[in-house]
Amino acid sequence: GGKDRRSGLILTIPLCLEQTSMDELSVTLDYLLSIPSEKCKARGFTVIVDGRKSQWNVVKTVVLMLQNVVPAEVSLVCVVKPDEFWDKKVTHFCFWKEKDRLGFEVILVSANKLTRYIEPCQLTEDFGGTLTYDHMDWLNKRLVFEKFTKESTSLLDELALINNGGDKGTQQERERSIDLNFLPSVDPEMVLQTGHELLSELQQRRFNGSDGGVSWSPMDDELLAQPQVMKLLDSLREQYTRYQEVCRQRSKRTQLEEIQQKVMQVVNWLEGPGSEQLRTQWGIGDSIRASQALQQKHEEIESQHSEWFAVYVELNQQIAALLNAGDEEDLVELKALQQQLSDVCYRQASQLEFRQNLLQAALEFHSVAQDLSQQLDGLLGMLCVDVAPADGASIQQTLKLLEEKLKSVDLGLQGLREKGQSLLDQISNQASWAYGKDVTIENKENVDHIQGVMEDMQLRKQRCEDMVDVRRLKMLQMVQLFKCEEDAAQAVEWLSELLDALLKTHIRLGDDAQETKVLLEKHRKFVDVAQSTYDYGRQLLQATVVLCQSLRCTSRSSGDTLPRLNRVWKQFTITSEERVHRLEMAVTFHSSAEKILQECPEQPEAFNEMEQFDEIEAVGKSLLDRLTVPVVYPDGSEQYFGSPSDMASAAEHIREKMKLVSLKKQQLRQPEATTPES
Repeated sequence: GGKDRRSGLILTIPLCLEQTSMDELSVTLDYLLSIPSEKCKARGFTVIVDGRKSQWNVVKTVVLMLQNVVPAEVSLVCVVKPDEFWDKKVTHFCFWKEKDRLGFEVILVSANKLTRYIEPCQLTEDFGGTLTYDHMDWLNKRLVFEKFTKESTSLLDELALINNGGDKGTQQERERSIDLNFLPSVDPEMVLQTGHELLSELQQRRFNGSDGGVSWSPMDDELLAQPQVMKLLDSLREQYTRYQEVCRQRSKRTQLEEIQQKVMQVVNWLEGPGSEQLRTQWGIGDSIRASQALQQKHEEIESQHSEWFAVYVELNQQIAALLNAGDEEDLVELKALQQQLSDVCYRQASQLEFRQNLLQAALEFHSVAQDLSQQLDGLLGMLCVDVAPADGASIQQTLKLLEEKLKSVDLGLQGLREKGQSLLDQISNQASWAYGKDVTIENKENVDHIQGVMEDMQLRKQRCEDMVDVRRLKMLQMVQLFKCEEDAAQAVEWLSELLDALLKTHIRLGDDAQETKVLLEKHRKFVDVAQSTYDYGRQLLQATVVLCQSLRCTSRSSGDTLPRLNRVWKQFTITSEERVHRLEMAVTFHSSAEKILQECPEQPEAFNEMEQFDEIEAVGKSLLDRLTVPVVYPDGSEQYFGSPSDMASAAEHIREKMKLVSLKKQQLRQPEATTPES
């Protein structure tokens, strides 16, 4: 690292006791002499051969070898001799003799006399100088420099090849060149970092030498070639920047190609297998279970599509990010890819949604159809069971339930028609996209099925309505039947009440003929009421018979109602006739008695026939006797009018009037008795 007085570089060759390999020494000298610049070499070299630990013949060989290695550059060779030197005459004579042939001067000098030729500051401590030198430090830095130079030079060549390859030739050639040399053999970042660290250390060693106590050595500047490091770093930065741009362009192109490839994968699957899956799924099922199975199959198809839709979302985000980057040359292609991808995905998603809505509508249609079918089955089952109600109220309740079920069926059929029409409308819209094929045949099967279900339900509902009409008429007739039976029973009760009233309250026979006639007239009206009641009951029972014949059933009550009605009416008729006889006898008795009692005594001729009195007495006695006789019915039962006291009171009136008639008779007889005596 030192310099001689001519500013030539000093080359020190330390020799040791071991055998020195001349070949290795020659290679080392060649390497060391290749380091300085041409300018430095032109100033010549001063070579110090340290032979203090070696033999003369070795030193001589080394000196002679310098002629072959550095013949022109060596100006002075200083052979440092040991204290016990070799044969002076021989050595001095040999070097002196060979001076002209060698081309440089060779001097033998001891270590302490070396400062005569070289300044002490340019000599290391080994030769009594003050030059600070650390061979391992220099070697390490030299290795770093050599490694950096080698790597950077190789890297520059590779980067130049990559960068220039991306600028020349056609697009395919550029891509092929980039593909083949895309990755450098070493990491540019690491090489740049090594260079910067080396340069930083060199600069620090140069400018901080005085502060750190390390004297500056020109070797740092001239031997390590700091400018060369800076030049390599500048070239590396330039090429690396271009390389990064090439990588960025290549990465962008690769990303664009990957996106394009993925887009085509999505498009090809959706337009291929995806659409084919939908083409094979056109049915709507003929029941709830079939529709549910189709829905499950469709969910599997949707699941497969969802995976591709997820890829679509990711690709759309990547394309949006590239569009935001704003590279004009890729905008058109990216937008075209985005539009193509969106069109296919949205079209496929719309088809999936349409299919899902269609299956949901079909499921709802079949659900309503099943509910309606169950309602019709329940209504039919109710109609097929014979009606055997206990009374009219239960019939009314059953009829109300029947009407409610029929109304529910009407609402169900209306809902089925609405669902069916909605489903038919959706099927008719299927032809607008149709999965790329003619679906007329498939749609016709679906339409025929839907219309067939609705027509079948309509026919079943119509049959049930007809049966409901028949059942309604039958139940109304049964209501009338029960009503007639109830009214007929009521008529029997009314007639029984009239009979009871006739026996218990129709007792008086009147105090005179006029009153008895009034009672007789009232009795006739009373009998008319009873007659109307009896006729009403008979009519009801006749209607009951007709209804039973129409219903083809046997009434539970009309069988004994008619005999009861006839029996009560017979009893009433007998009782009424008895009452009429008694009133008529009373009218005859009162009329005859009143006539006799009202005749004047001065007209005895009116009483010429005494038999009138006898008739009145006979009628009175007969009437009194009849009052004591009960009414006998055909079944042998007997009934009396009123209580015994009531009958006694009525009889008392008859007896009093009979007494008056008897007294009148006696009065009339007395004048007849006195006439003969006179």
